[in-house]
Amino acid sequence: MKQKFYDTAVKQEKAVLVGVITQGETDEQAKEYLEELEFLVETAGAETVKTFTQKLQRPDRATFVGSGRLEDIKAYVTEEEIDMVVFDDELTPSQLRNIENELQVKILDRNNLILDIFAGRAQTAQAKSQVELAQLQYLLPRLTRLWTHLERQKGGIGMRGPGESQIETDRRLILNKIDLLKDKLKQIDKQNATQRKNRNQMIRVALVGYTNVGKSTIMNMLSKSEVFAENKLFATLDTTVRKVVIENVPFLLSDTVGFIRKLPHHLVECFKSTLDEVREADILMHVVDISHPHFEDQIRTVNETLKDIGAIDKRVITIFNKIDAFLPEQHHINDHESLTLHDFKNSWMAKNNSPALFISATKKENLDELRSLLYEEVKAIHVERYPYDQLLY
Repeated sequence: MKQKFYDTAVKQEKAVLVGVITQGETDEQAKEYLEELEFLVETAGAETVKTFTQKLQRPDRATFVGSGRLEDIKAYVTEEEIDMVVFDDELTPSQLRNIENELQVKILDRNNLILDIFAGRAQTAQAKSQVELAQLQYLLPRLTRLWTHLERQKGGIGMRGPGESQIETDRRLILNKIDLLKDKLKQIDKQNATQRKNRNQMIRVALVGYTNVGKSTIMNMLSKSEVFAENKLFATLDTTVRKVVIENVPFLLSDTVGFIRKLPHHLVECFKSTLDEVREADILMHVVDISHPHFEDQIRTVNETLKDIGAIDKRVITIFNKIDAFLPEQHHINDHESLTLHDFKNSWMAKNNSPALFISATKKENLDELRSLLYEEVKAIHVERYPYDQLLY
């Protein structure tokens, strides 16, 4: 008898991306946004096979992209046996229902995708609770979608009541779960506040920045620790705190979750407690991926998020990372084949973001200057706060 073999490997899902180019948005910006969405899809474990865009004054209220474009997407999804379609904005419950009915495949919006990535990356009880809370808050207004199967059953009489009562039951269960998670997070916040009080005597420095700019690599380099670092979005989700000593000056260094454009509101709210390390830090090290073609937009996104959490007025050191990967042509610079460290220090980037440093964390370029500046900044605060301290500077 011939033996049968079965492929048990998990098949990588194929995804199609969809974006709307609205008024005031350029084709280049739309391309960048969809490239970031593709990176999110890759981080989640799927493969992007095609991208659809549609120019509209505003997203269509019923189908996001309009019925004609949705027909094009449907034809491609059917022909290529696509597993899921991902939209680069939050879909309303009615848009989600209409699109699912038309395409008959898994539909995700940007928020749902980010929540899924966060759920896979959460390690601590706090992060897991925060992500679950955000997921439930996202799900609550979309509950009716889960009960559309009742409409497809034969004999509508008698089905409407049970469906509605079940939705109300689910809504009550979710609201109860939300209350429980909020209580749990309050308890965790109290514990964390106590831990921070115990650490209050030390100067605190927090790494902030857009996601995937190299914060964890810098954390590992400065603290000689092994914080998880990976070339994927949101590699770090839980805040990590390490004691660092430069020369004879000790301080606490924290690595925090990376920010991103259009970060779901529920996540910002839920992770505000995690970002207490940022709010209570004495110094922020804003890490920027200088090799990214649109790093200025990323700087603006980070600053807006810092403003949202009440940390915009902190002392900031801007760390331009990945200078080894900087390509002048991507930034309309034609004077040099490659910029030297001297060129970077005399550029508009340095003048507009003082104090600023230019490094490559992976290539270990200019790290001595980073340590030296950190030493001077931390020492200045230490001398001011503890003028009678016996440390010999």
